[in-house]
Amino acid sequence: MTGIINYGAGNIFSLTAALDRLDIPYGMINEVDELAIYDRIIIPGVGHAGAAMRKLRESGLASSISRITKPVLGICVGMQLLTAYSEEGDSPLLDIIPLNTLHFEKRIAEKVPHMGWNKVFHENGCPIFDNIKKDAYFYFVHSYFIEYNATFTAAFARYGLKFSAAIQDRNFYGVQFHPEKSGEAGERLLLNFSNLY
Repeated sequence: MTGIINYGAGNIFSLTAALDRLDIPYGMINEVDELAIYDRIIIPGVGHAGAAMRKLRESGLASSISRITKPVLGICVGMQLLTAYSEEGDSPLLDIIPLNTLHFEKRIAEKVPHMGWNKVFHENGCPIFDNIKKDAYFYFVHSYFIEYNATFTAAFARYGLKFSAAIQDRNFYGVQFHPEKSGEAGERLLLNFSNLY
C-alpha cells in the first residue's frame, strides 16, 4: 500500500482522486510511526519549499524521511524537498539528493511561472518511466526548478533552459510535474511507482 505524507503542504485531493481512479490503495501518514505501515511513500507538495520544510520539521517527519529504504516519490514541491537547498526562502532542505532548487527568474526570458504542458525526456533507465514515451507530455506549474545533473536527473525538460523534470537516487524519486494532472502518461507513472518494492 502507498502512504501519503500529510504535512499540510500539498494538493492531496487531486493526488488521491488519481489514485482512486487507478485503484491504487493508499493511506495518510501523519506521524513517524505510520511510515512503517506502507510499502512506498509519496511526498506531495504545492506552494513554498521553505514553508513545507518547516511543516515537515514540526511534524517530526523530516529527520526520518532520509532513513526510509522503501520507494519514495516526491511530487512538485515534494521533489524539491529531496534536494539540498532552495532559493525559495533561502532554505536548507532534506539534502537526500545533492542538487539545488533555483528560481527561473533572471535565468530565463520566458514567463514565470512555467505553467502548462511540456515534453519530458527520460533517461538513465528510471523505472517510474517504464512504458512511457521518451518524449511524453506532462503538466507543470512551478517557478523554481532543480538544476540538471547527469548523475541524478531521471528526466529533463526545457523551459528557457534545461532542467531536471525528474530525479532519482537509490530508492528516492522526484518529479517536478504533476502526474495526477498529466493524463495517460501521468497515470502510467503513478502505476509504475505503485509496483516498486
